[in-house]
Amino acid sequence: MSAAEGPLVVGVDTSTQSTKALVVDASTGQVVASGQAAHTVSSGEGRESDPRQWWDALCEALHQCGDAAREAAAVSIGGQQHGLVTLDAQGEPVRPAMLWNDVRSAPQARRLVDELGGPKAWAERTGSVPGASFTVTKWAWLAEHEPEAVRATKAVRLPHDYLTERLTGEGTTDRGDASGTGWWASGTESYDDEILRHVGLDPALLPRVVRPGEVAGTVRDGHDLPFSKGTLVAPGTGDNAAAALGLGLRPGTPVLSLGTSGTVYAVTKRRPADPTGTVAGFADAHGDWLPLACTLNCTLAVDRVAALLGLDREAVEPGTAVTLLPFLDGERTPNLPHASGLLHGLRHDTTAGQILQAAYDGAVHSLLGALDLVLDEDADRSTPLLLIGGGARGTAWQQTVRRLSGRPVQVPQAKELVALGAAAQAAGLLTGEDPASVARRWNTTAGPVLDAVPRDDETLDRIAGVLSDAAPLLEGAPRTR
Repeated sequence: MSAAEGPLVVGVDTSTQSTKALVVDASTGQVVASGQAAHTVSSGEGRESDPRQWWDALCEALHQCGDAAREAAAVSIGGQQHGLVTLDAQGEPVRPAMLWNDVRSAPQARRLVDELGGPKAWAERTGSVPGASFTVTKWAWLAEHEPEAVRATKAVRLPHDYLTERLTGEGTTDRGDASGTGWWASGTESYDDEILRHVGLDPALLPRVVRPGEVAGTVRDGHDLPFSKGTLVAPGTGDNAAAALGLGLRPGTPVLSLGTSGTVYAVTKRRPADPTGTVAGFADAHGDWLPLACTLNCTLAVDRVAALLGLDREAVEPGTAVTLLPFLDGERTPNLPHASGLLHGLRHDTTAGQILQAAYDGAVHSLLGALDLVLDEDADRSTPLLLIGGGARGTAWQQTVRRLSGRPVQVPQAKELVALGAAAQAAGLLTGEDPASVARRWNTTAGPVLDAVPRDDETLDRIAGVLSDAAPLLEGAPRTR
């Protein structure tokens, strides 16, 4: 282990497909040890995981960190948002967790929006118009389809809450992750009793919302983790809020994250409320707001297209008039939960590389369309777009974002920004600093800047036209087999 200048902290990212742990020097931001372990996700329309796999993966990832993890003074967990974790009286899962990309609750989402005043009322109340990703719609689906599971449920948690509670023995969450449920009111920063009554959810089943900078608890006895009893546990937060902390974001700096999902977001001092539902008005993890737009189909969808074509993911070719909407898992932005992928404009001379480039274009188009809605009106449009996530180091992704955005693009060299953000949150407990200030001290955004090029409006307009013309095909409910 490298010699550390200051105390050590642990930051965790429990994502859709794996759990990663970093042991970080709180003084310098140096990563002194790391570990990672996978978990499984079901296939088909539903997307589910057994929460106990997340715990096993956390144990494995931390044991890979060795002695460094044993020396940590504080730990924090960042996790995938929106997932519905239902626990029984013994704290065991009643059923597998329904994940953020499970779109079965689309009918319940539409019904809830209509029953409680429409999109504008929801946006003003909770900051967001709930779609199938939101936890409240998943609870409504569960109540309708598995009432016996609802009756057995004695606690409702989000993914990061579940792991934090297993560390501390106390049910807690934070404002960032709570703001993605659909039952947390952004205006009052509290659970919304009327929404909870409407969906039949007892507020006593929900975790306490811990304030930014507050200690959520300490590590208890009786676990398999390499932590000392009494190690401080920070509130944790959702993955996007954790990445924002990891970047030390200041208001007005846009972020485009390329992962299993694609997201675009920015920190703002103004409480967002977009009645169109394109932008979710999330809270961030340290007192401000994090308006965010999310797509369900990003790197995995493009990689699937590459695999179908028998190509390396970088084997793109320019000069195409073909359009590919890679909505392989339904889509959230635009709100098309029943959509599938669509290919238009195929010709005899169209190459496989051009089809692959069209998949990149289609994936990026939806995110960039929401960028202006995410940013405040007075934001500087010349500020570099921070490109993060698993796809950010891919040349094809970089050049597609650069060409379709017309903005300079900066690619931070720091990796695992969700886990780094969680580590900054843990460090803040020890130093009394704002975690974003900790991350700025760690210089996590340092990286090359790609100059702006003229925006490819022709491609953007073509994709928008195909999307509009194909709306009846994309909006239809799936056929029963």
